[in-house]
Amino acid sequence: MTMATAPSPAPVPDGPPTRLDFLDWVRVGAFGLLIFYHIGMFYVSWDWHAKSGHASPWAEPLMMLSSPWRLTLLFLVSGIATRFMLAKMSPGRLLRSRLARLGIPLLFGMAVIVPPQSYVEVVEKIAYPGSYWEFWGQYLRFYQGFCRDGDCLILPTWNHLWFVAYLLVYTLILGAILITNRDWSRLNPLFRWTEGPLLLILPWLALAGLRLGLAPIFPITHALVDDWYNHALSFSAFLFGFVLARRIGVWENAQHLRWPALILGLAAYAGLQLYYTTYADRDPPETLRAAMRCVYAAQQWGFILAILGFARRHLNHRPPILPYLSRGVFPFYILHQTVIVCAGHGLKQLGLPAGWEFIALMAVTLAACLGGYEIIRRVPLLRPLFGLPYTQLP
Repeated sequence: MTMATAPSPAPVPDGPPTRLDFLDWVRVGAFGLLIFYHIGMFYVSWDWHAKSGHASPWAEPLMMLSSPWRLTLLFLVSGIATRFMLAKMSPGRLLRSRLARLGIPLLFGMAVIVPPQSYVEVVEKIAYPGSYWEFWGQYLRFYQGFCRDGDCLILPTWNHLWFVAYLLVYTLILGAILITNRDWSRLNPLFRWTEGPLLLILPWLALAGLRLGLAPIFPITHALVDDWYNHALSFSAFLFGFVLARRIGVWENAQHLRWPALILGLAAYAGLQLYYTTYADRDPPETLRAAMRCVYAAQQWGFILAILGFARRHLNHRPPILPYLSRGVFPFYILHQTVIVCAGHGLKQLGLPAGWEFIALMAVTLAACLGGYEIIRRVPLLRPLFGLPYTQLP
């Protein structure tokens, strides 16, 4: 998942951009935001694997500022990264590379990294009395008896690693298409609109259509086989990024549209918060509910386009720290949620005030992820388990 920063010197039909360092910054920032979002999940009233004793709804509006778009942005950037990888290798080699760099961490994560999250969950929700090692043995035997009010925990699970599983599946589908046809030049006329004002409008309308048509029927499950709205949203973003990656005019246009996009996103966010507050304890009219799905899509695309535009304007440079951060985001991502769940569960037992508990959880999460990354990148046997190449890059 490492973002390529320089295109292949060979000419390509859709014209390679000269600099895309800003997309590395976007990727680092998006994964960093995800870590803080999951720390927030420990404190809001929404259901999660573990909850603080101080959990309350007060931070939920802040969480909803990023929840519509953060993962869609990650799939978009992943599609862009895949396009640059394809400039360096054949579709077959791309598939082999992705199977190793995504598949190995996924399997390792499900067997080793994720189980502590599930253990904490059964301890907190059903007061499981056994040790972790007893639980892990049941986990590896696919035990399905951890239930509460008819809702059973499906084991084994991938929890936050669903993103890795979905990205692997999308890459395999794309690779199969590429093996049969690698010439994307015929698509150029279909995407000329991305270099004008329609870049602000058409993706918004597409996202609104998906939310109106599929979201009410297929709620997001992260279970792969029944997650059709999420697939339509995430795979579309992945393909959109892949197709647009090497079009110079798209990124110039995103920079030009950054302020209108930000205004659109902020206005949509304000409208949604007013809607949620007004109808917190009663059902809205169905017509209004449908309209607000379109507003939700406006927040999604407005913030995504604004982030891309502002990043190109202000972050299109490559300081020495960027390669270190860019290579570190995947190990950080694999580790972070287990650290948050386990550390949060432990801190809760100390009875700290909310502010001190939050600060301690942030400090422990960042320190554990950074320390883990420093160990992982120095140990060749660990590197492939966390999505890094066996040989350390300089």
